[in-house]
Amino acid sequence: METPTKKTDFRILSLNRRIEAQRKAILHHALYPKMISLKEVRVFMEHHIYAVWDFMSLLKTLQRSLTSVDTAWVPTEDRASRKLINEIVMAEESDVDLNGDPASHYELYLDAMRQAGAETRPIIRFVQTLQRGYKPKEVLRFNIAEADEDCLAFLNVTHAIIQRGKLHEIAAAFTFGREDLIPDMFTALIKKLYTEHPEELSAFIYYLDRHIELDGEEHGPMAIQMMHHLCKEDDQKWVEAEEACVEALEARLALWDAISKKLGE
Repeated sequence: METPTKKTDFRILSLNRRIEAQRKAILHHALYPKMISLKEVRVFMEHHIYAVWDFMSLLKTLQRSLTSVDTAWVPTEDRASRKLINEIVMAEESDVDLNGDPASHYELYLDAMRQAGAETRPIIRFVQTLQRGYKPKEVLRFNIAEADEDCLAFLNVTHAIIQRGKLHEIAAAFTFGREDLIPDMFTALIKKLYTEHPEELSAFIYYLDRHIELDGEEHGPMAIQMMHHLCKEDDQKWVEAEEACVEALEARLALWDAISKKLGE
């Protein structure tokens, strides 16, 4: 008897081919070898934290659209996507930190920055501006929070994707712009530095291991399932999803270029 073979996912195969150049450029970026001391790691973290916050924005946009969050609860139509997004939200927004206390991955990252001695005031000021009632489009358009211009440019791309209101595009940016874009090479470099600075980098190592573990083993496959539920066999939606992926990855690549430039030649 022949052993059943795993079905080929032609839609995702096509999408991955479309974004291959951008993914390779990010995964093999000149930025990573520059992580030779705590100084470079701090600069990286001070910029990357915006991508961590940005990821949560995509996630919560999907949750708001795919689940019922109103007081008068009603079941949403797409049962599978509802389950998938709630499971991802649970892990991303309510994980545990090094001490076993509840924390979102954004908060895990902030703690890692504090331990490493990275500057947290800009991102905290950015979030506090939103907490005071400013709309994201106001904060981004007028840079009320005085964020780094390169980080702001990155956030503006995601905001544009969200504002278009097409769930399959938002899901695509979420699914293929994830933290699995941080290569093993980078993690290995940080772990090497950790041997020299265990008191400064243990929280960052925890974040990297936890986030990448979830992305690769659980959230990545779950997000791809969600893509199929949202796009189905609609060719136009798959094309738009591909373009949104390229858009998101080009923004990440531009952010990586900016960080690398700030670290010098």
